[in-house]
Amino acid sequence: MKLYTYFRSSAAFRVRIALNLKGLEYEPAFVHLPRGDHRKPEYAAVNPQALVPAMFDDGQLLTQSLAIMEYLDEKYPGPPLLPKDLTGRARVRSLSLLIACEIHPLNNLRVLQYLARQLGHPEEVRNSWYRHWIHDGLARLEADLLRAARPGKFCHGDAPTMADCCLVPQIFNARRLDCDTSHAPTVMRAFDECMKIEAFQKAQPSQQPDAE
Repeated sequence: MKLYTYFRSSAAFRVRIALNLKGLEYEPAFVHLPRGDHRKPEYAAVNPQALVPAMFDDGQLLTQSLAIMEYLDEKYPGPPLLPKDLTGRARVRSLSLLIACEIHPLNNLRVLQYLARQLGHPEEVRNSWYRHWIHDGLARLEADLLRAARPGKFCHGDAPTMADCCLVPQIFNARRLDCDTSHAPTVMRAFDECMKIEAFQKAQPSQQPDAE
């Protein structure tokens, strides 16, 4: 199993957590995003999407973090990243998509570089943009977590799921940009529970061989 990753990529971080939770060994291959390694022909030959993560398992290319995590859950079912019940699985997918598709894309490297290079926005404006969308997204996530009939320690229930794999990288990003998270105490309690688990600790950016 080979994972194309970058230490600060939120999407790769999610997959590293999932692999660790399942106790799966993998060979990391490092793609330095700020230097543009993902746009080089060599990487395009690996992953036509020119994004990380990408993963090879049994010779098959897998792309997009949520699809990779669901693949891992189907092939290596224990411990599960999705609940057994139908509505539980739908809710975990919904929470995961809220983070991965509604919060993260607005603040990823491509967007921030476009704001800087093409639109000419200074750093203070870009940081304001970043913090606004983090605040907005975490407020929505907080509201969703509060609607649970039986709140658990994690995003859904008392065991980490795919939603927690998505949550932790997003909070790392928020902290790196000094975003206020005080309006999302339920979200932060789930984050704190996750960070008590070695699988999450081992996956964090500072623990990666390519960390700068």
